Amino acid sequence: MMNTASVAHAQSDRADQTRARILEAAVRQFSTNGLAGARTEQIAEEAGVNKALLYYYFRGKDALYSAALESAAEGVRASSMAVLEADVSAGERFLRSALNHFDRIHTNPGFQSLMQQEMIRLHRGEANALSPLVEKVFRPLTERLEQVLEEGIASGELIAADLGQIRYAALGANVFYFLSAPLMRLIQGVDPLQPAALELRRKAAIEFLGQAIFIDREYGAEVAARVLAGSPMPANSGHRPRLAPASRVVKTQQARHK
Repeated sequence: MMNTASVAHAQSDRADQTRARILEAAVRQFSTNGLAGARTEQIAEEAGVNKALLYYYFRGKDALYSAALESAAEGVRASSMAVLEADVSAGERFLRSALNHFDRIHTNPGFQSLMQQEMIRLHRGEANALSPLVEKVFRPLTERLEQVLEEGIASGELIAADLGQIRYAALGANVFYFLSAPLMRLIQGVDPLQPAALELRRKAAIEFLGQAIFIDREYGAEVAARVLAGSPMPANSGHRPRLAPASRVVKTQQARHK
């Protein structure tokens, strides 16, 4: 028979698994439908729990939304920090980080959709779920990335350029590629999100950085090739939510009070 401690541990594990399922379902529903459009009944059904249990873990829809975004953001932070702490040169760590960023957008579009929704709220000066995560997630990640760049510049591996501009050139290009895909599809007649196009862009982005930010371009090309060889193209999650319509974003404030 299981002793009391073992029973308590098993119950705690089940509770953690249940909470994780709820959060995963919440990310999918909120990223697809927005805060106003998502329904707790759908989230509970997808997570395989009853609605009462959902409210047992979370006070309400707004609390669930914030917890879902925080959970997704923490996963991104942990993955990104692991890359930035790898036992390789600073330049290679930065290229790995840029590739990790591209792959995250590709395989985890739900988080990207939530970020876009929250960026709209920030831009409008509305209540949002991003501000509380700045000190816990986004500032530490940004500061560590800039420390890596400073290390690369100090060692003579990377060009002496403004840290923010290097960051924008690398990570901003990734965001723009995915964000502009619908328009580029109309302009070029080719879907940028098809596997072959994604793989081509992924490779080109890292090869470009190898030429652009390394003082020794031949060495930079070697680093880029090594980074790409060590990180094969990941499979898509199969879930690519659309950004919630603006009308749903406008209704957010009302939804937060329901």
